[in-house]
Amino acid sequence: MKKITAFFCAAAMSSLLLAACSKENEKSTLHLRLTDAPLSVEEVNVEILEVRVNMTGPTPSDSPEESSNGWIKMETNKGIYNLLELQNGIDTLIGSALLPTGTVHEIRFVLGSQNTIKENGVVYPLVIPSGSSSGLKIKVDKKLKADLETLLIDFDAALSIKKEGTGDYKLRPVLKVK
Repeated sequence: MKKITAFFCAAAMSSLLLAACSKENEKSTLHLRLTDAPLSVEEVNVEILEVRVNMTGPTPSDSPEESSNGWIKMETNKGIYNLLELQNGIDTLIGSALLPTGTVHEIRFVLGSQNTIKENGVVYPLVIPSGSSSGLKIKVDKKLKADLETLLIDFDAALSIKKEGTGDYKLRPVLKVK
């Protein structure tokens, strides 16, 4: 009887270990898509150079170079995106990555310097305070399942763009995860 009980205990422990190991190795493909809310200018162009996700939680550093501390580079579709072309249900894929299952705590967009706004046929530079140095961070806290996950980032240009008294345009991003 002791042998049978020991056998069942060993079998149960083995099953638990296998289940734990298989959960650790599960992967999820994450796709990030970008869309926008309406705004009454002709173009709002934002240059996206890189997208990163943080799987370990908020970090004290604002440097986009922290490849450790849980930040993972996504395969990024670099380019200049006219946010106004991404309205009324239209979106575009900006990044994807095969990630371990777990929780995505933050997303960071590293931006370039080719950010502009076009109003009444005139193109103006769009200044993004710290956008190219530390990037734009979004708090997410989304638990990934062991399959395909898609997050839609709504870049609300109408709430994000401010025309300064000097005539300069500044982008203080209002980003929502849907």
